[in-house]
Amino acid sequence: MESQVRGGTRWKRFAVVMVPSVAATACIGVGLAQGALAASFSVSGQSFKVTTDQLVGEGFSQYGAIDEGYTLKGEKTAHPVAVSGFKTATITNMCQSVVTPDVPFLGSVSLKLTAGDGGTPVKAQNLYIDVADLQADATFKNIDIGVAAGDADKGPGISKGDQANPFGFAQQADSVVLKNVKQTAWATTAGTFKLSGLKMSLSTGVKECY
Repeated sequence: MESQVRGGTRWKRFAVVMVPSVAATACIGVGLAQGALAASFSVSGQSFKVTTDQLVGEGFSQYGAIDEGYTLKGEKTAHPVAVSGFKTATITNMCQSVVTPDVPFLGSVSLKLTAGDGGTPVKAQNLYIDVADLQADATFKNIDIGVAAGDADKGPGISKGDQANPFGFAQQADSVVLKNVKQTAWATTAGTFKLSGLKMSLSTGVKECY
């Protein structure tokens, strides 16, 4: 059946394009109501950018994995990522942004989230970030490099559902401090995500965290 057409616009297509923004808004509403959010952030077929002034993580591990998903056109995608896991994390001045291109009448639409910039940091438990690119100043405490991913026991372990080789290369540390963080990620999951001072904005054009 053909999508409904008004003024030349296929409104079902418009709805599909805007799904990431609507889904994120729904998650944020739950978080605001409860004060803490059991979170899973991913945008099908799209990476997103994240910046923080500082991330302090306790119980750190990192291993390789493959993220699979679908584009907005329904095409299957796969991306190699480095999964950074933290048993607990405290994040100061966090910004997360994603740009949805080719929205009818509007062009690109940017969704930006900020939190932890009012003196109370963002706090997370069992946090996993699937990273494609990372820039930061890093300090590790008691780091082990070259352990097998399945043997890394300082962090939260391999995330359930990750396509990761348990015998593959990994590293771990008792703790890590990352400053001036800029990263591109494909997914973020956490057992609990408490977003203090959360702000969300939707705007036309490309307006990213960096």
